[in-house]
Amino acid sequence: MSESAGESEDANATVPVDEEARELLTNVVDTPSVTGEESECAQLLVEFFDSYDREVWVDDVGNVRAPADDSVLLTSHVDTVPGDIPVRVERVPPEEARDSELWGRGSVDAKGSLCSMAVAAVRTGVSFVGVVGEEVDSRGARHLVEDRDAEPEAVVNGEPSGWDGITLGYRGLLAGTYVATSESGHSSRPENNAIQDAIAWWSAVEDEFSHDEWVPVFERVTCKPTSFGGGISDDGLSVEATVDVQLRVPPEHTTEEIRELADGHLDNGTVHWHDAVEPVMQSPRTATGRAFRAAVRQTGGDPRLLRKTGTSDMNIYAQEWDCPMVTYGPGDSDLDHAPDEHVSLAEYDRAVAVLEAATEQLQS
Repeated sequence: MSESAGESEDANATVPVDEEARELLTNVVDTPSVTGEESECAQLLVEFFDSYDREVWVDDVGNVRAPADDSVLLTSHVDTVPGDIPVRVERVPPEEARDSELWGRGSVDAKGSLCSMAVAAVRTGVSFVGVVGEEVDSRGARHLVEDRDAEPEAVVNGEPSGWDGITLGYRGLLAGTYVATSESGHSSRPENNAIQDAIAWWSAVEDEFSHDEWVPVFERVTCKPTSFGGGISDDGLSVEATVDVQLRVPPEHTTEEIRELADGHLDNGTVHWHDAVEPVMQSPRTATGRAFRAAVRQTGGDPRLLRKTGTSDMNIYAQEWDCPMVTYGPGDSDLDHAPDEHVSLAEYDRAVAVLEAATEQLQS
């Protein structure tokens, strides 16, 4: 099973240009929606569903809700990371392929997924939600699972996998802040100060979760400090140190198990663990997995089953809903957050076709 998605196309597959879907995507990509500023883009989606006489509204946290046939819930995120990439369509040179590419922030992560799902939802009559805040704290997904009266029968989460890729697994996340304080003193003293304590703790945590190189990244606990601060306190009486850390958790562990192991190396200082998202690994043999494999083949591709080393809203849904799910969407995930983010429009057309075919199969 592959761990990352790239673009892959069957040159013999014939999928018509989907002008309606492309127009929606271009308009949505052309409307900035950095996390916390999603309302204008959300309104475009509301207008799109309104044009099909679908029930639709924006909920208390900013999610776009369009409930319908709950045999399938199609959901992706509206927000993007910051970054000003001029929105444009570029023709791919004919000697390479007969295609064009849409450039712009969010074209891959994840407006290609979002818009292909919106189009598939209105054409098949299934439920749709465009969630907010995925790039920061998944507040939209968290609100959704708390606010819905019943769980859907199946969930398709939207993130780039390539049109022929089906993502079944994500690692979990454990995030926290280490804090230590020691008495100030001359630097010639042999005792550790708080900064040394912080370094010693983090080094022990990294050693605890070290792996041989042959272990796939998806199956490892990986440890990353995201910020480090320290020095003499404002009153000059102590040395302080703080370290913000993230640990990615494979499905063979829980975040609680990893927390206990990390805390076991504390000699001084404390850790405030402020975020814990459990890993998820779905079987390819669920009805949802089978439907997407069949739909990719129907559209001319050879399905690829993927595991991602990061975390997504699918982790949130899998913690709360006991139903089969996959993550799917057009685009090369290597372009997530990149300065050259762009999506193939031919691939986007194929993704819409796959979503429609898979959704119709799940409805039958």
